[in-house]
Amino acid sequence: MKQVIIITILVILIPYFIVSFFMKEKELDFGFDSNVIVRVKRVEKDIIEKIPLEDYITGVVAGEMPVTFHIEALKAQAVAARTYVLKKITYNNKEYDVVDTVANQVYLDNNYLVSAWQDEYVSKINKIRKAVSDTREQYMTYDEEIIDALYFSTSNGFTENSEEIFSMKLPYLRSVESLWDKDTSPVFNEKSEINANDFYKNLKLSYQDELKIEILNTTSTGRIIDLKINNKYFKASDVREKLKIRSTDFEITKDNNIIYIKTKGFGHGVGMSQYGANGMAELGYNYDDILRHYYQNILIKNF
Repeated sequence: MKQVIIITILVILIPYFIVSFFMKEKELDFGFDSNVIVRVKRVEKDIIEKIPLEDYITGVVAGEMPVTFHIEALKAQAVAARTYVLKKITYNNKEYDVVDTVANQVYLDNNYLVSAWQDEYVSKINKIRKAVSDTREQYMTYDEEIIDALYFSTSNGFTENSEEIFSMKLPYLRSVESLWDKDTSPVFNEKSEINANDFYKNLKLSYQDELKIEILNTTSTGRIIDLKINNKYFKASDVREKLKIRSTDFEITKDNNIIYIKTKGFGHGVGMSQYGANGMAELGYNYDDILRHYYQNILIKNF
């Protein structure tokens, strides 16, 4: 009787293991080699690595956009990231082209991703590689020049004109509506609080019971450019950095010894909103629709 049970179990399980073996998802390979090499400074290791372009873009998409995003949003990110680094390569005269941090683009290598994703590695890397492969060697230009393909996490409902945040007015980085962010981004609105002593300390201000905020200038969409806090002048970008808040679209109030901060959006606001891109993709827009919305009057070209 025992042998009959064992044989029955084997009859059931063996086909299962055979099917599982052949059905197991395999890791995708690009099937091609890029002729472009990116010199990436790995900040923590303090070394410079030479990485094939499409492998670099894979690591950037993994580092800059959630893999759970719609494939069309990931494709848009791949083209934006490729355009960004090609611009750097074209005009760079350093010993490296980019660093692997938010100072340029976050790049995560394959060893890191294998460790971080573990059992989900194959399915996740395949999704990203498909996005990269489907947009192979595509980049954006304006007036025959590679554009500055800036991007950020979450808008406040609009993107910004480049000159209102940075120094240069670029015709393709114009303020556009990005209404999808409100429904897609978990940080579209955020509230935080900080002890008043820490608040003043971080801003290098003397403690005062009364907190006086005077907004001096804002962008056309409501982000603060500069302001006074208790009569001391600040650039809003410096306040954002010192207080580690998500956006320069903020409101600061004080109640007793607690400072309350409300922010809208996440990031500098220029170029493509990543959560906006995902919202567009979820509604059926293709990656090229997304790119042409956030980067005005651009062309998408191939090498």
